[in-house]
Amino acid sequence: MYDRKAGALLHITSLPGPFGIGDLGPEAFRFADFLAEAGQSLWQILPVGPLGYGYSPYQSPSTFAGNELLISPEMLLKDGLASEEDLSAAYIDSPDAVRYADVAKRKRILLTKAFDHFRNGRSGVDGSEYDYFRSISAFWLDDYSLFAAIKHAHMQRSWTEWPHALASRNPDALSGARSQLDFEIELEKFSQFVFFRQWHTLKEYCRSKGISVVGDLPIYVAHDSADVWSNPHLFHLDNHGNPTIVAGVPPDYFSKTGQRWGNPIYRWDVMRENGFSWWTERIRMILSIVDIVRLDHFRAFDAYWAVPASEETAENGEWIGGPGQFFFDVLRERLGPIPLIAEDLGLVTDGVIELINANGFPGMAILEFAFDSGPSNKFLPHNYPRNIVAYSGTHDNDTVAGWLSSNRSTQDESTVQQIREYARRYLGECRDDQMHKAFVRALYASVADTVVIPVQDFLGLGGDARMNEPGTLKGNWLWRMRRDALTTDLAVELRSLTETFGRR
Repeated sequence: MYDRKAGALLHITSLPGPFGIGDLGPEAFRFADFLAEAGQSLWQILPVGPLGYGYSPYQSPSTFAGNELLISPEMLLKDGLASEEDLSAAYIDSPDAVRYADVAKRKRILLTKAFDHFRNGRSGVDGSEYDYFRSISAFWLDDYSLFAAIKHAHMQRSWTEWPHALASRNPDALSGARSQLDFEIELEKFSQFVFFRQWHTLKEYCRSKGISVVGDLPIYVAHDSADVWSNPHLFHLDNHGNPTIVAGVPPDYFSKTGQRWGNPIYRWDVMRENGFSWWTERIRMILSIVDIVRLDHFRAFDAYWAVPASEETAENGEWIGGPGQFFFDVLRERLGPIPLIAEDLGLVTDGVIELINANGFPGMAILEFAFDSGPSNKFLPHNYPRNIVAYSGTHDNDTVAGWLSSNRSTQDESTVQQIREYARRYLGECRDDQMHKAFVRALYASVADTVVIPVQDFLGLGGDARMNEPGTLKGNWLWRMRRDALTTDLAVELRSLTETFGRR
């Protein structure tokens, strides 16, 4: 008997709540309750690290740290780290969109007060718990907290714009910074402690409900990050710390000029020499907070698109061989079996397929991509293998309803109309306002072992609920779900589908 699973994609920031952003508080527990009631066993999220440029979770200043904006004021109150007055001051009325700038200001004030409560023994949190967290997290926490404190002191400027002694990690300069910024450093450490304390409470609750959390690990890290600042030898940088080549993808469905992500590219030769130790700790860390890892842009382990940093677009790059199977052999030797989902979308070569098959990782299938090449398209449900994770769309896609009503691809309108007509025929000539349900039913009925549906498609929401539009810098990562969106009727409907098609 195959273990057939189903679940939902909803990032933490998209949860409802009174503080301008979804967080790790009561609404997260309520969503876990809904999933259990609906017979779902997976909750997929986006990366939960601190946010960088454009508020993207894929451009974090740390691959190890947590996003302090996700800390729940209500859980701080429960732990004696905040007062009712503190929560009132943190209130932000914004039910439909995240207000990142306002949230950041108010959370900083709230966490500063919480730290004061903690240091003065006015909370219910045991100090030994904090000491233990600092001890087991020192390998990343010390660098990150120092990085964040210096960055805050320099008005959030990139580390390459700091005084040279700090940018180059001169020991005397770092020692001086630790002395001058002692409070800010300790506040960063405490905020991380609170984040992971709240995270593990939620994670344990999900486990008690039979729900596995699917995390998301971007293959690359941001240049303006503690990871690059503290490990410059692991990246292709010049003498000033700036990237010489950057990551991206060539022209594709989303963009005629490709996507120039701008992340610095790893020096895989150096990483191989030290046994991929940084990557080992990175995978170990995420597996300590989630059950399954979606490894973003998996194809770069076979070959990656390298763009000269001087180029403004991703058109003029080249494919360079990645670390390949040896990388996964080392990880498996050190960490044991790794529950990974390989994000293998876009241009997939024989080498990528061989790498996925050799490791037994499930790849991904996106139903929105299935209707442009006839019955042989690999993303059509009748062509699925069992070992695959099937989605209606991802955070980078329009919602199903939005996909039907607008054209944000590089395809001409005539082609788009042909694609939509084929989708209607394939899914049973259903009305357009019911197409999202047809997508869900087709995926649940498929042989794919795992199905994950963005909550927006469960709800049939339009393109204004889209999470991200690749290649754009504004208007992304903002959508929030209304508190009354998840109904008992929807839970009954999803449970019926789950049971009908032998999922859980």
